[in-house]
Amino acid sequence: MNNKEIARSFNLLAKLMELHSENPYKIRSYQNASSLLSKLGTPLAAMSPEEIQSLKGVGSAISGKIKELLQTGKMNTLERYKEKTPLGIQQLVMIKGLGAKKIMTAWKDLGVETAGELLYACEENRLIDLKGFGQKTQEEVRKQLQFFLANQSRFLYPAAEKVATQLAGILKKSLPESRIEFTGALRRREAIIDRLELIVSSRGSLDKILADQPKWSVQSAGEGKWTGIFPPSYSFEMIESTEESFEIDWFLTTGPDHLADKISNQSALKTEAECFDFLNVPGMPPEARDLLTLEKAPVEALVSGEDIKGILHVHSTYSDGVDTLEALATHVKNQGYYYLGLTDHSQIAVYANGVSPDRLTQQWNEIDRLNERMTGFTILKGIECDILSDGSLDYEDDVRALFDFVIASVHTNIKMDENKATSRIIKAIEHPHTNILGHPTGRLLLARDGYPLDMERVIDACAANQVAIELNASPYRLDIDWTWIRKATAKGVAIAVNPDAHAKEAISDIRYGLWAARKGWLTSEQCVNTWSVDQFLRFCQK
Repeated sequence: MNNKEIARSFNLLAKLMELHSENPYKIRSYQNASSLLSKLGTPLAAMSPEEIQSLKGVGSAISGKIKELLQTGKMNTLERYKEKTPLGIQQLVMIKGLGAKKIMTAWKDLGVETAGELLYACEENRLIDLKGFGQKTQEEVRKQLQFFLANQSRFLYPAAEKVATQLAGILKKSLPESRIEFTGALRRREAIIDRLELIVSSRGSLDKILADQPKWSVQSAGEGKWTGIFPPSYSFEMIESTEESFEIDWFLTTGPDHLADKISNQSALKTEAECFDFLNVPGMPPEARDLLTLEKAPVEALVSGEDIKGILHVHSTYSDGVDTLEALATHVKNQGYYYLGLTDHSQIAVYANGVSPDRLTQQWNEIDRLNERMTGFTILKGIECDILSDGSLDYEDDVRALFDFVIASVHTNIKMDENKATSRIIKAIEHPHTNILGHPTGRLLLARDGYPLDMERVIDACAANQVAIELNASPYRLDIDWTWIRKATAKGVAIAVNPDAHAKEAISDIRYGLWAARKGWLTSEQCVNTWSVDQFLRFCQK
């Protein structure tokens, strides 16, 4: 091990000990050792034990640990703390600006164990009421986490779209007459992006322009293709084309491969329309091409933003949202929708300020007043009801029966095996009050895999009990995965594309869910949100 690696080991040890509230004197000594060793010019491996021990602030105890690291690559003391600390928490303590006490609070009080989970907790305003936090601190934590995740090798579509737009803007300044478009997975709007792909009609000038960007670490990847890193760490691939061949190159690079391969040797084809005519299939939007083989696709029937009539799954200040009920309703109406399904958290979700029966009465009275005042718009009395560990639902039956609709979701005790988790979900689906199964697997993209489910059994249960499945449109979830949509709709299961919004601005997240829905060829009539409020309520009455 080199000096930097040894210094990082002591730094991690200090942070983990601070996390577990150990002796402050020892923590400080390890911090000092880390600082010293990181700056040390002489390799520790080239020093004698006596020379190492004589270093200021090292002493016999730390010298012994350095010896361990040099000989075995491990330090027993550090390994003990690693064993009782989840890997995600070990990563969190190394993020500058978070602080061990705050991480421990979030870990123990909210159960978050990864950077992605903590960022999602920020998005849902879970940190505001925690000891030592608040709105300002939550925002600072959010920024630190976004920076950390942006420096990983993969990133969520919204971040990729934003950075790719910046990248395209820089190129456009140098190539004002050129056409610059997203391509590849970026154009197909994949949920997770590992590189930014752009195609440019530059007529041989792209090479020189990229060479003038030394911080991008550009490398040639073959004729007319370059790869590099857009600061701080976004991998990109740049493809050069001409005006004459742009359309066909765009089609081929958009993919997916199984589609592009079918026309790769057809030199006479010049446009995307000609490619689809050659394949004898309708022209599909990029996000819907992953599923396209050679079968006829329901292009005109695919759900779109213009079809959406109602917004479901929204949280207000009655639970963990940041906007009042009135502000949310006004915003949703002003966006051109006809109804809002308010679904604050149920009472057992104390981490999210779950709504007690007494406060439900207050909320419903406010809904009634707003419905009397707002014309051409309806607020529905919904709830995101926790599915308990045994599959039962939160609240008593007489309380649940008063809601217009119920979204049943799992939020706690997610570490079950497949059979137990599936049985739990199916029991909740079979409850007569359940109308929509919320974010079925509980996954958080790039942060947490979903709990294991036998999705075939879940879909069958939804079909048998007239329960819709949510496609949670939060770009952190996109759950149910689009690959299950056709299997669900083939059995008559409707899909609810819901923003799971905790702020009025997040209502627009529904677009991410719609793109995912179109990947799975969801049609307008199969989407709950395209129904009128009366049609939706009839569905919920079973």
